[in-house]
Amino acid sequence: MKATFSIVLSILFLTSCQSFLDVKPKESISDAVTITDKTSAETAVRGVYSALASGNYYGTNFQAIGYLSGDNVEWTGSQSIVQEFINHKVNADNGMVSGVWIAIYQTINRANNVLAKVNDVADPALTTALKNQYLGEAYFVRALAYFDLARVWGGVPLITKPTVTPADNRGIARSSTAETYAQVLKDLDAAESLLPATTDRYRATQKTVWALKARYYLYQKDWVKAEEYASKLIGDATNYTLLKPYRNFFADNARGTQESIFEIFYNGTTEINAHRGQWQPQTNGGTRQWAPNTALVTLLNDASVGGNRSVLVAKDNQNRWYGNLYYRNPGSDPSYVLRIAEQYLIRSEARTQQNKLTAALSDLNAVRDRAGLPAVTAATSEAVLLAIENERRVEFALEPHRWFDLVRTGRAATVLGVTDPKRYVLPLPVDQLLVDKALVQNEGY
Repeated sequence: MKATFSIVLSILFLTSCQSFLDVKPKESISDAVTITDKTSAETAVRGVYSALASGNYYGTNFQAIGYLSGDNVEWTGSQSIVQEFINHKVNADNGMVSGVWIAIYQTINRANNVLAKVNDVADPALTTALKNQYLGEAYFVRALAYFDLARVWGGVPLITKPTVTPADNRGIARSSTAETYAQVLKDLDAAESLLPATTDRYRATQKTVWALKARYYLYQKDWVKAEEYASKLIGDATNYTLLKPYRNFFADNARGTQESIFEIFYNGTTEINAHRGQWQPQTNGGTRQWAPNTALVTLLNDASVGGNRSVLVAKDNQNRWYGNLYYRNPGSDPSYVLRIAEQYLIRSEARTQQNKLTAALSDLNAVRDRAGLPAVTAATSEAVLLAIENERRVEFALEPHRWFDLVRTGRAATVLGVTDPKRYVLPLPVDQLLVDKALVQNEGY
């Protein structure tokens, strides 16, 4: 799990974090190198975000697990490892599974490096406020990483110290799923206490923590807390709002809009978001190796369901449908991690579970109104929950939510026909099992 700090993020427009991210690529720095001053501390934190952006994490493959495993996407290529996700018969030697596992732990390792070393730096330029910010950012990214690991694999080894040599941190047994989620909350609490309550769409702040906490509590079925934290973002209408029409948060090279709570920046040169290559057709320089399936195309083009979200799909010169969320050439599309629309739907679901149906419908209908759709008038909790499920399917059609939503709500069997609960998590990569005998495979694999 050895990783390197690669300084490759670059921001090309004015934001509050421009000076931090607007740097030229430099020679990689080993994780083993001590953080000695403000400059090297900044380098290390940039490395954390760079790992988060990698092709095997939010750059493509982790997100692909979330939507390929659902019912919105079809595989048009020939690689069986991708079809395994669609068929829900993933093998332990699947290369994507291995790549995602390694990428997430590399991200954790970079965060651990910051957490282990920044506090000890004695550079007057690295003020207490900056130290707290850097530490808070590392805690947030580590929380996100463990949250994603838990969603994909269940309980995993909890590594909280830097890995410098291949033998470091080997032999750590898997924690339970509950313990893994407990680590997520512990890191989010630490991040919340350290970060400023500012608005930044590319770096973690208290507000970013609140958004992930809302999602965390939704997964934990803590409806009161989920509503509380989603309300913090929704109440900040000056900085976060649903843009009309739907296309405005991503089309015409938009980035960093008021729709976005946290997105990952790619400059299209030194760091490329490979998503567009998978979605776009050959005429646009892509491979269209995965595409919206017939069911999703029908939903998005149904004016009573998709509304103005039909912009997510388009036809190529061979009359084939393709996904159009990622379209910038050669690959400067952001990866959308947290959006305000999700907070509305989190709060709607949490309120429904508390039998606050009028308030729940208000949140659901805010998202529908943005999409140009009439209000839902469901009268029972069951009907509202189904409406929310259906809304999430089209609102996040090409984002990594559908599979995880159906698993967390216990609906995967009914909707997808995946009746074996052992298939609700993926197998640990076989290459990890071979090098670390402390790891135990998920049951059923």
